Amino acid sequence: MVSRRTRRLLAVAAAATLGATVAVTAQGASAAAAGCQVSYAISSQWQGGFGASVAVTNLGDPITGWTLRWSFGAGQAVTQAWNATVTQSGAAVTAVNASYNGALATNGSASFGFNGSWTGSNPAPSAFTLNGVACTGSVTPTTPSTTPPTTSPTTIPPTSPPTGPALKTVRVFYLKPTDVAYDQRYPDGIAAVMREAQRYYKQELGKTFTLNNTVVEVVNGEHDRNWYITTNCSGSDHYWCVVGNMHQELMRRFGISNPDSRWLCVGEISAEETNQSGGGASPGWVVLSGHDADGAAGINGAMNRWYGGMVHELGHGFGLPDSTSTDGTPMSASFYSYPNTHFSQAQKNAIMAGPYGSFLS
Repeated sequence: MVSRRTRRLLAVAAAATLGATVAVTAQGASAAAAGCQVSYAISSQWQGGFGASVAVTNLGDPITGWTLRWSFGAGQAVTQAWNATVTQSGAAVTAVNASYNGALATNGSASFGFNGSWTGSNPAPSAFTLNGVACTGSVTPTTPSTTPPTTSPTTIPPTSPPTGPALKTVRVFYLKPTDVAYDQRYPDGIAAVMREAQRYYKQELGKTFTLNNTVVEVVNGEHDRNWYITTNCSGSDHYWCVVGNMHQELMRRFGISNPDSRWLCVGEISAEETNQSGGGASPGWVVLSGHDADGAAGINGAMNRWYGGMVHELGHGFGLPDSTSTDGTPMSASFYSYPNTHFSQAQKNAIMAGPYGSFLS
């Protein structure tokens, strides 16, 4: 980690744009004109695992509950889901609405997401059924019902739980540019650094943050290394280019704000211009460039230096400023002496009272 300048992260990006989208239509049950569109998108993928988002749009009459079914064709398995109850038997997957997103008016939609595992290949499902009726590709008339619905559609709460991992967790991304070969040492190493930081916070505060079951979400970047290094720079100052470009891409693709009350986010990228690229943190976000990723992977010096660096940057993520002198705390250059460094009582109090203190348990 090179010396951090005044910390500033880029403004909030637009809502997520998911990749690898497959759209199909499904026919809904118990409606005079039944139809639905399903969008299945792989939002991130890494060796042996992936994240996906599914959006269901009702094209027919209002419904008060939905069950979406599909089958995986290459042995994939759902490991974690949100915004729906998802079960699996063999290749067959069933997703049932949550209590807050079951009612769909005409042209109304609901979305849910999940993490899964795969081996060999990870093709998108080719067909879906909604409420037991197979996909048809259009709205299909059925015999009109003479009995009005007994339950009126309800309004989806304006702040229903978002798509993503568990709330109030530290969410970690590793972004791999298009011209960087996948190397398992990077997600494994970053995960190990996060677990050590988690242990240290427990030691110092008596409480610590929660990591997700998939500690590191591996994201296939949209550009090559040079693009991240040289795009959106201010003159010859490339210090913030790499991490700024990564930050913007992650926010856009995953619908994350800066800061975001749902997660404290960490992003690392395998791209860097020597002596020109850096990183830093502010409340809610840690963004780090290539030398930090290399260090976590065990190919850039002693691990204690990278453990201390992550503790330092997470301190900023939890709302702490830099110390004004080398004072033995990890918010000063004393983080280089990790693990022989400790938060002051004032810093502990500030973390617990800060914007993400409620994340600690």
